[in-house]
Amino acid sequence: MKPYVTRLLIVMLLPFAHITAQDKIPLLSGKVEISISQGTFECDLTLSNMPQIDDYFIRINSGMNILHMRSKKPNDFLVYYTKSLKDSLSTGESNAYYFSDNTGEGKFLPESIQFKYVGKYPVVKDTLQDYSVEDWKGNIAFNHNSTRSDGFQSAWYPILYNITNDKLFHKVTYDIELTCTDCTTLYINGNKPVKAQSYNFKSDIPRELTLFCGNYDFTSLNNTYFLNSGFTPDEIQEFGNLINSYKNFYVKNINIPFDQPVSFVQTSPVSKNNQWMFVSYPTIMSIGWQNGLKSVVDPYFRNFYQPFMAHELGHFYFGTHRVFNSELGDMMTEGFSEFLSLILTENIIGEDVFKEKVHEKIENLKDFNATPFGKIKSQSEYNNRQLYVYNYAPIIFLAIEKKIGEKQMWQWIHKILTTPTQFTDYDFLITTLQQTLTDTNKVNTLKTLYLESPKSLENAISTIGIK
Repeated sequence: MKPYVTRLLIVMLLPFAHITAQDKIPLLSGKVEISISQGTFECDLTLSNMPQIDDYFIRINSGMNILHMRSKKPNDFLVYYTKSLKDSLSTGESNAYYFSDNTGEGKFLPESIQFKYVGKYPVVKDTLQDYSVEDWKGNIAFNHNSTRSDGFQSAWYPILYNITNDKLFHKVTYDIELTCTDCTTLYINGNKPVKAQSYNFKSDIPRELTLFCGNYDFTSLNNTYFLNSGFTPDEIQEFGNLINSYKNFYVKNINIPFDQPVSFVQTSPVSKNNQWMFVSYPTIMSIGWQNGLKSVVDPYFRNFYQPFMAHELGHFYFGTHRVFNSELGDMMTEGFSEFLSLILTENIIGEDVFKEKVHEKIENLKDFNATPFGKIKSQSEYNNRQLYVYNYAPIIFLAIEKKIGEKQMWQWIHKILTTPTQFTDYDFLITTLQQTLTDTNKVNTLKTLYLESPKSLENAISTIGIK
């Protein structure tokens, strides 16, 4: 057990703070020192301007060794913290912490907390002997010449989570002095990359703090940055034109501006076989051993890679413009982004590619016993997340579009992205659908065929007409 540290009597102040501070955006400030040769993070970070939440966790990467957590406001003192084993919604990379109140039964949250901790991670060299077995989005990864980390999944910085409202405060404003003495280039999401070994990064716009620091070059085109891309000037122009055409397609149909420039990052994994893309706007990161981002404009590979890029751009709407929660939140975030990618593929990339993608998804689902959206009570009931969110969900959405028409499908998507709600659950899905169609019989038909039926997948495949 950790030694006792003095606690202040602040429980009675919490109800008033809770009323006035619900919509606050946390500010992260302090210093971070990284070594890509040693695989180390050394962090002295303060989280302030936090909403006062009664039931919460603070997530920090499980590889970080904590020196202390210190209340800075309303009083300055070392605070006793508890590690929870009940953070069931974490993806596994982080530990969950909280501060017990004076009763020992509830929690309190200081207005400002200092966190000091260090972490050391494997440095994977560019040799066969030094590969890891697996690499993934939430990994704090050190390859032979750089380090990368996403924000909320890796939780390399402290992330506040509201348990009651299922709300993650992973997007923060920040004022961070980042130092890496064995790097030539530094980048934090929401800022321009800089050629420096130390730089004070700031943002008044809340961002998820994706990092990419190391020895690489970058270029730019019309305020879009390309980090470690390997692009020629002609390829940059072609790539930029392609991305703009995808953005314009989404804006025209969804009727919500795509008002962010994007930074594209190319890096290699720390495993032998893994390759993927992920997005934490305004960063889209490509991890792979092959041509990476260049494959998007390569005539030989583009039909395969361009739908992936369309999916990641779709996350501007599903995952950035609106963050989804509840048991269907993951399905909606990924499923609708994949649906957008399919529709864009049909209209811009090519109908043959679209049919091939749909056929592939149907083949993937051949032996999958899917639980319909209306029967899902927790994400564990997806059975197989990969099949459920990337294959089953977009097939259902394609069938709904076929049934209600393109115009009303885009209107439904717009309502999903703009209708206020606390929980983006099944009731929210049905409510927005009812508001779109204004026809209870049509909604009931969709529920019967695709949203609540044990034969939802079979019905959807029959409606789509592609096998």
